[in-house]
Amino acid sequence: MTTEKPALARRSLAAAALALPLLAATSAARAQTGAEGTFDRIRRTKTLRCAAYPGALPYFQKDLTTGEWSGACVEMAKDIAKVFDAKVEYLDSTYGNAVLDLQSNKVDLAFALNPTPARALSIGFTHPMIIHPFGCLSSKALNPVKWDDLNKPEVKIVFDLGSLHETAARRYCPKAQLTGFKTTDECTLALQSGRADVQILAAILGLAAAGKNPSLGPYHLLGEPTVALPSCLGVQREADTRFREVVDAWLDMNRGTGQIREWLLEGLAKFGVTRDQVPSQLSF
Repeated sequence: MTTEKPALARRSLAAAALALPLLAATSAARAQTGAEGTFDRIRRTKTLRCAAYPGALPYFQKDLTTGEWSGACVEMAKDIAKVFDAKVEYLDSTYGNAVLDLQSNKVDLAFALNPTPARALSIGFTHPMIIHPFGCLSSKALNPVKWDDLNKPEVKIVFDLGSLHETAARRYCPKAQLTGFKTTDECTLALQSGRADVQILAAILGLAAAGKNPSLGPYHLLGEPTVALPSCLGVQREADTRFREVVDAWLDMNRGTGQIREWLLEGLAKFGVTRDQVPSQLSF
């Protein structure tokens, strides 16, 4: 009896020692996968964090006096937040920075992003919000109808950096004088001041800019080829897909019922764009 007990104790200690690495590995695995996902965080904090782009009308507009945000995407963000019984918290961003804001967990959602392969390496994308054709605002001396009308050495083209406006300009107008600015507002100022001849813009942004500044109009949809890309919502890439699935369901329902179209048309109307000024090729 006296010799068996120490032997049993030694065997127990040995078994425990062998189990320690396995327990440590299991704990490490749990730690790696235990980060709180977007779905759970929003339900816990009752806050949906959204990237907002100053000057990106009709999606976003910020009142510089009150700091309040308005616009079509603001209404959409509020409606998504209602699903979670949450409020919306906005972070000033740009199209170029929105991907980094998602990667660094500063925001949960970024509107009006085109799902390029490069972006898809870093973030996830929802179903399309709209299918969005591209075109431009131009000086009165130009009346472009196709990309080749702008692809000339004497034409000065501006675009906001990091956007699909830049991608389209570089792809279809490589012979033109190309200049990038941080925001769409800076591009519009360059066009207004005569420092640029053309500003590349997706249709809704171009219509809103022309509505706000009638002297910039009309907006020109460009063809040959027609460049029309899905505009989606960017989300964080994570193993838990529940948040994206909820937003996808929200998009499918509101696009199918025509509500997204109404939000966009209402946003455009605030800047003097009537419904009959919206090109028939523009799909919502």
